[in-house]
Amino acid sequence: MLANRCPNPSCEYFNRVLPNNAKVCPWCSTPVGNVVAPTPQQPPPIQQQPSQPPPVQYQRPPEQPNYQVPQQAPVDYSTTYQPRVSYPPTPPVYTPPPQRAPALKLIHTTGREFNLVGEGGYIGRRSQSPGIVPPEIDLTGIPSEGIVSRRHARVDWDWSQNAYMIVDMSTNGIYLNNNPLTPGMQYRLLNGDSLRFGQDNLVNFTVYVV
Repeated sequence: MLANRCPNPSCEYFNRVLPNNAKVCPWCSTPVGNVVAPTPQQPPPIQQQPSQPPPVQYQRPPEQPNYQVPQQAPVDYSTTYQPRVSYPPTPPVYTPPPQRAPALKLIHTTGREFNLVGEGGYIGRRSQSPGIVPPEIDLTGIPSEGIVSRRHARVDWDWSQNAYMIVDMSTNGIYLNNNPLTPGMQYRLLNGDSLRFGQDNLVNFTVYVV
């Protein structure tokens, strides 16, 4: 006995076995029969071969007109090109060393030397009071030192005069080459000068500028 099948091609139960007592398809309600003829298959479409393109015929390009390049005046490169000139290297700038004043020495008659540190300072004796800065040329300890004041004189190097200048600041006076100095006035100290403190000819020095 042949089994019932659904004849509806669009049904999910198409051509599937159904119960023998089924009168219609349970899915699409189409009356069922025992045999369903298979759906004839369409033959595949015949693919047409693409037609071959016609052969390309070569055409000769049209002749171009004879183009004449306009004549230009020659360029004078001697006026436009300037040769590179090599200059000698710039020499380094010479910086002279800083100027320094010569040294000043006072040689006492006992042979003791007193040197000035720097380009200026005081000549005198240091104070016994604490906290007071001693003079740059301290004559403490020489014979007859009581003639020398705490700030007996001031000496400074003068670049315009190119010499050391001395100013009398004492109460007992200063004699330069046996000539008394006016207090507050500047006088030049030259190498070999005689310098005397006080009037009693007890404190004498020879000036050396080296």
